[in-house]
Amino acid sequence: MLTFFISIIILIIAYFTYGKCIEKIFGIDQSRQTPAIANHDGVDYVPMKKQNNAMIQLLNIAGTGPIFGPIMGALFGPVAFIWIVLGSIFAGGVHDYLTGMISIRNKGAHIPELAGKFLGNFSKHLVNAFALLLLLLVGTVFATTSGSLLHVLLDGQMALWIILALIFGYFLLSTVLPIDKIIGRIYPILGAILLIGTLGVGITMFTSGYGSAIPELTLENMHPDNLAIFPMLFLTITCGALSGFHATQSPIISRTVQTESQGRYIFYGMMITEAVIAMIWAAASMSLFHGENLNALINAGTPSAVVNEVATTLLGAIGGTIAVLGVIILPITSGDTAFRAARSVIADYINFNQKKIMNRLTIAIPLFIVSIILTQIDFDILWRYFSWANQTTASLALWIATMYLLVKGKKYWVSFIPALFITDMVLVYILHAQIGFNLPMNVSHIGGVILTIAFSIWFFWKAKQNKANHIETDSEVV
Repeated sequence: MLTFFISIIILIIAYFTYGKCIEKIFGIDQSRQTPAIANHDGVDYVPMKKQNNAMIQLLNIAGTGPIFGPIMGALFGPVAFIWIVLGSIFAGGVHDYLTGMISIRNKGAHIPELAGKFLGNFSKHLVNAFALLLLLLVGTVFATTSGSLLHVLLDGQMALWIILALIFGYFLLSTVLPIDKIIGRIYPILGAILLIGTLGVGITMFTSGYGSAIPELTLENMHPDNLAIFPMLFLTITCGALSGFHATQSPIISRTVQTESQGRYIFYGMMITEAVIAMIWAAASMSLFHGENLNALINAGTPSAVVNEVATTLLGAIGGTIAVLGVIILPITSGDTAFRAARSVIADYINFNQKKIMNRLTIAIPLFIVSIILTQIDFDILWRYFSWANQTTASLALWIATMYLLVKGKKYWVSFIPALFITDMVLVYILHAQIGFNLPMNVSHIGGVILTIAFSIWFFWKAKQNKANHIETDSEVV
């Protein structure tokens, strides 16, 4: 219990300290017009209030990841708390803030455009492929998980395919309509439901006595049996610590932010908020279930079964339903913006104007057809590919941020260190995993280090070129 409270306190302090430090390193410019004002188009570029942007950003980035990930991460024990805290402060918060602010400085550009500008054309095509794969997997996984939760909540009284059809219908509307028509209006309300439900779980966990069962972090339990912390923990708990999906979502809000000074609250602050949500669900899972019991419940019905069990146990039928609704909101409000981001990424990539709704539908409909086909794939398989694609995108986003800071002569180590770490973890995972090269773990770790060093050498060579060519880091406001 003490570990849990200390972790929450550290997260809150970090927003006012390390978050401020990252803001200072970036260097905000209050006199500079943001894309929402300079490129206003009434569809994607629309100025919105700071609090609305913050709630949209939170719901965008907080899919089922900060709940499902920590629930599965709870199998690692309290060492999961370390990754949530350190990951969100030094990696996730830095990742979200810098990708969001660099996008603002570049007319609301998505990550493939930024990769092309800072890492070269090959990187642009590579990141575009990864971003689209990730967004499709996110949209599909989050439709599946929210549908699964609703199916459980309704006790199977409504067929799952009907629920999924309704979810995809909403996704289509939110993908093609102007951002302030649906997303800008309902997200603040949905955000309130999420926070109330999560706080309810957190408070009741302690008033009901379950909080005392949260394991403390000790030397003995830092090494869970039969689970490889490196790299598995860092690809299991993604949202809530570090997630490349956030880099695909931040540009949506970079096109609606009114001033650069709002960036720390919207990007870094909502990452910290997501980490708190992750802490609460990880702690609830550890306190109510232990080891094999938790694993059995996850296997019985994906983490949806754990969510339902935790919520109803702690809050009863009515309160539990509200909490589960709050959790259902998360994947729905990330799935819709995943498709919206995918539409925007493709439009920017092929330079296809999105002012007309038929142009938006031309891109959106094929995306939904592919996603509906993907729903037929087993959840566990989708989640494994999602986790790898997610953290690969995170590493690429951190390298982009590092290049931006390095070329501008700023303290690039704040993004360089987490970029090195997550790149190594991704490489070790793909070298070791069955979906990858299936190499022994020790060989995979050696290979991960060698490949990370090789990429770093190329990166600094590219940085030297960018400096020599006087690459333009910030686009002119027009």
